Amino acid sequence: MPPISSTPGAVERPLLPTIRRFLPYLWPADSRALKVRICGAMLLVIASKLLQVYGAPFALQGAVDRMATGTRDGVTLVVLLVLGYALARFGTVLFDNLRNVVFERVGQEATRRLSANVFRHLHQLSLRFHLERRTGAVTRVVERGTKSIDTMLYFLLFNIAPTVLELALVIGIFWTRFGLWLVAATLVMVVVYIATTRIITDWRTKLREQMNDLDTGAVAHAVDSLLNFETVKYFNAEGREAQRYDRAVNAYAEAAVKSENSLALLNVAQSLITNAMLGGGMAIIVYGWAAGRFTPGDVVLVSTLLSQLFRPLDLLGMVYRTVRQGVIDMGAMFDLIDTPADVTDVPDAKPLTIAKGHVRLEDVRFAYDEREILKGITLDVAPGSTVAVVGPSGAGKSTLARLLFRFYDVTGGRITMDGQDIAQVTQQSLRSAIGIVPQDTVLFNDTIGYNIAYGKAGATKEDIHAAARGAAIADFIERLPDGYDTRVGERGLKLSGGEKQRVAIARTLLKDPPILILDEATSALDSRTEAEIQATLERIERGRTTIVIAHRLSTIVHADQIVVLDSGRIAERGTHAELLRRRGLYAEMWTRQQAEREEKMAAQ
Repeated sequence: MPPISSTPGAVERPLLPTIRRFLPYLWPADSRALKVRICGAMLLVIASKLLQVYGAPFALQGAVDRMATGTRDGVTLVVLLVLGYALARFGTVLFDNLRNVVFERVGQEATRRLSANVFRHLHQLSLRFHLERRTGAVTRVVERGTKSIDTMLYFLLFNIAPTVLELALVIGIFWTRFGLWLVAATLVMVVVYIATTRIITDWRTKLREQMNDLDTGAVAHAVDSLLNFETVKYFNAEGREAQRYDRAVNAYAEAAVKSENSLALLNVAQSLITNAMLGGGMAIIVYGWAAGRFTPGDVVLVSTLLSQLFRPLDLLGMVYRTVRQGVIDMGAMFDLIDTPADVTDVPDAKPLTIAKGHVRLEDVRFAYDEREILKGITLDVAPGSTVAVVGPSGAGKSTLARLLFRFYDVTGGRITMDGQDIAQVTQQSLRSAIGIVPQDTVLFNDTIGYNIAYGKAGATKEDIHAAARGAAIADFIERLPDGYDTRVGERGLKLSGGEKQRVAIARTLLKDPPILILDEATSALDSRTEAEIQATLERIERGRTTIVIAHRLSTIVHADQIVVLDSGRIAERGTHAELLRRRGLYAEMWTRQQAEREEKMAAQ
């Protein structure tokens, strides 16, 4: 499946619905303090604009008009007006920065709440979603979406809204002091400016969307390649990976050059419009001065007001592009939030109560993407017993484990635990009752102690050490220089396969579940390590209902019942001895594996 892009094609996102979707995070119903901060920030915005429009320009106009009279009287008043002009400019900066200080916590809290909701929802989505998506691409969507929040809030609240307010105040001044011509010219300039900026920015946005798509693809491939570092090494594919990444980065660079070059055209067009208006506006006042209607200070007033108005307008292209891009990025993140989970709790789901650990599958059927995998499995696992599930690759063995955890819902039949349908209980309580030692143990890039403690929230050091002893890994850990604080590396790559499996066993021991699943827990290990870990597994099986999914039949000869799957159906069932006497599929698999083992021993 192609990687997710935060800018999916040319999909347009409506601004207002996206903003409305975000408003609950900006105006949280449960936080009065944040609402007070928002109101305070907006009051500071208004105070800043009033001071900027009515304070500085009029103070400077008054000073120029007093000096233009040609007399040297009233120097003190001129000095005070000049100082007032400087003070008004400082006050504008002061209010703007106070506004940022007041509002900063609001923006950060909104970002925190939204990103936490997205992260929580991603963990609630089904396994199907995560198998079909690239992790690097998904994290990129979340990263862009959360980063867009802060910039969008800043531009919408502290650039666009104040600019509209400033334009209204300036138009009011022009109307009352200079007449219709200057008002009309200013409005025409603003309309032409906005239209030109939008046309060029829309063109630039398409270039930027292409650039972001290429960036997402390059990052997703880089993450995928690094996560599969060993596979790259196995096939001497370092050069191929580097060339592929270089092609992706080169395509991104070409798109980035086009995007940045288009910025020059936007800047030139904007400057042409604003300077034409500035010259025209001052010319109108000069003609009025020549007719005796205006003063020299009025030229300064108009120049100052227009220059101040142009300052936020000069950023309009960036603001428009940023807001538009922010809407796209936030929309992509909201799409993640809106992605429905395939597996959900029923409205009246109750916690699972395990007294004995009796597991039963009743005519269980399951299809994945219209491909039927399980075709009517009925299986009874008595409390405290060990049932092994074996069969050829693709028979549906590991699918059973995922169905027991409700990573998927069955498409037919039902699964019960102590008589309770697992589809009717809460997923949290269900998974709390089951422990698993998987075939591929993936550890967090943290310490050994952290990875063991992950099995139980709030585990103490004594609990962790006891679990390590139970998994026969405590001696190994204590011989390490950093002991339980030893970091295991990305996905646990600093540990051997056997060491990782023992950490997984310790983690499950710490969880202490009544039902245990061993999903080919030793298939990736050598014979000696397998024998050592097998003894540990048989020890922790005692007193628990255990389902063993196995490839190597030698590891399940002790099972109370062995179920042989073939093409999604149960072909045989019985004990090891009974199945051998039947000379069916199990006996054939056993004979083949024994022959392979003898060949390996002879080769040694």
